[in-house]
Amino acid sequence: MQEVTGNTAGLKPGQLRMLERIYRRRVAPRDVVGAELAAFLCECAIEIGRQVGILIDRRGHIDHVVVGDAHRLFLPDVGRLRAARGRFRGLRLVHTHLRAEPLSRDDLTDLALLRLDLVAAISAERGGRAGHISVAHLLPPSASGEAWRVLPSEPVHHLSLDFEALIRSLEEEFARATDRVALTDAGKDKAILIHVSLGRRESKNGAPPALATRHADSKARVDELCELCQTAGVRVQGVVTQFRAEADPRYLIGRGKLEEIVVRAMQLGAEVLIFDPDLTPGQARAISDFTELKVMDRAMLILDIFAQRARSRDGKLQVELAQLRHALPRLVEKNTMMSRLTGGIGGRGPGETKLEINRRRARERITRLEKQIDELSRHRQVRRGLRTERAVPIVSIVGYTNAGKSTLLNTLTHAEVYASDQLFATLDPTSRRLRFPREREVVLTDTVGFIRDLPQDLVNAFRATLEELDDASLLIHVVDAADPDFEQHIDAVSRILAGLGLAEKPRLLVFNKQDLLPADEVQARARSWAGLPISASDPLTLAPLLEKIEEELWKERRVAPPEASDIAVTSSASPSK
Repeated sequence: MQEVTGNTAGLKPGQLRMLERIYRRRVAPRDVVGAELAAFLCECAIEIGRQVGILIDRRGHIDHVVVGDAHRLFLPDVGRLRAARGRFRGLRLVHTHLRAEPLSRDDLTDLALLRLDLVAAISAERGGRAGHISVAHLLPPSASGEAWRVLPSEPVHHLSLDFEALIRSLEEEFARATDRVALTDAGKDKAILIHVSLGRRESKNGAPPALATRHADSKARVDELCELCQTAGVRVQGVVTQFRAEADPRYLIGRGKLEEIVVRAMQLGAEVLIFDPDLTPGQARAISDFTELKVMDRAMLILDIFAQRARSRDGKLQVELAQLRHALPRLVEKNTMMSRLTGGIGGRGPGETKLEINRRRARERITRLEKQIDELSRHRQVRRGLRTERAVPIVSIVGYTNAGKSTLLNTLTHAEVYASDQLFATLDPTSRRLRFPREREVVLTDTVGFIRDLPQDLVNAFRATLEELDDASLLIHVVDAADPDFEQHIDAVSRILAGLGLAEKPRLLVFNKQDLLPADEVQARARSWAGLPISASDPLTLAPLLEKIEEELWKERRVAPPEASDIAVTSSASPSK
């Protein structure tokens, strides 16, 4: 006999045996529930004073018998949904209500979250008789935005609904709607973005904070998150913004709001939830347990973009290291059954759980990657040492992602480095030689773009690559002057450079994309920040920048003038990475 689950504490042995007998019942394929079975469920519910529910598969077999309290059920874990496109779970929930109340919000949320075939509530009347039955089922995505339909209640003994025909037609509608979306967004994951702005509504002195500033910051972060999704090949189906005094420790946004989002995702056909700010490991696990959708945060999205863009061996190793460091504290066993154990030699002891094995393998892989990255770092140090011996100064281009760094490198050195109007177009550092008059030249290095709240795992993994910045005689900080959020971008880059110990490194601030703004506005921004206005794609605007670089390097005596022997070596070299 299968087990009765839920709130069984305090039930008498006879009552448990009565509930266990429900498993012997069968339901005809076209019936939601048989009249005799409905009457027996109501008899059991009145006897124990608690709600009783059953999950029925499409063959009419009882999969689960569940006991709740007087107000709601406590459904068991019915496993992950493994169905074809447009399909439901293949289980329907039929349960009793003790006060003849209609379907509750919890009932309808369970219907959507678990993607059940339908949910039905039978009013249990005095004497254990079955009264009316209320039925609800899911609806395919539509302009109305309704996630479900609640049918008019009917007496159980006169229920005319043909369950088999209803489910067949619903799944056909869902499949058609899903196929239409798949044709227009082939190969793209569909996501809902959830941005949570944290902070008190009042400052310490009781004055209200600048709400306009807070809303503007949230809009900038959402816009940036949308750009990240576009870069990663993710289609944004919807955006949810919530303002909270502090994060919910379990779900970041609260259980009720999360339920609404998951239902909305089901309506829109979204498969991924992407959160900003980043989730803690505990929050990531709790949300993953709550929903069957893929759960990501901003850091994971950035790591995914880096994984797509990595081309060199350095880049691939560093991205894999960052991903493993980020994933390690989030490794969790979805199936918590303790039977999944690996026995020791000769059966001595239980051995390690599968989760422990995965964590150990991840740690071992992290150690191997760190050793390989250290080895590649030593090779780069040798190459940098040769440059130092030849007195060739290094100028590194830094800045916020998509500020125009690669375009500037291409224009100055006539290189053909990949440049595109998208975030993180450059991942692998690239170096080219730039010749000045009087037989002077520098090595110009393009680096990976920065972004606000850059994941620390990524900063740590790319520290070996960013060592190039340590040996730079000068940094060119490129700013997108046309971005309304440019001040926050400057601050984000400055904080990252400070975290790398480069706060005191000589730096030129360059305001790019001057052609996208009125001339007086660009000049005003450049003056207020002591920067140079340029257009990285227009060589005619770069003469002041070249003069400033030469002045900083040689007139300020940051590097020694090259010797004749050094000139003979470097001048004959062709551009190279």
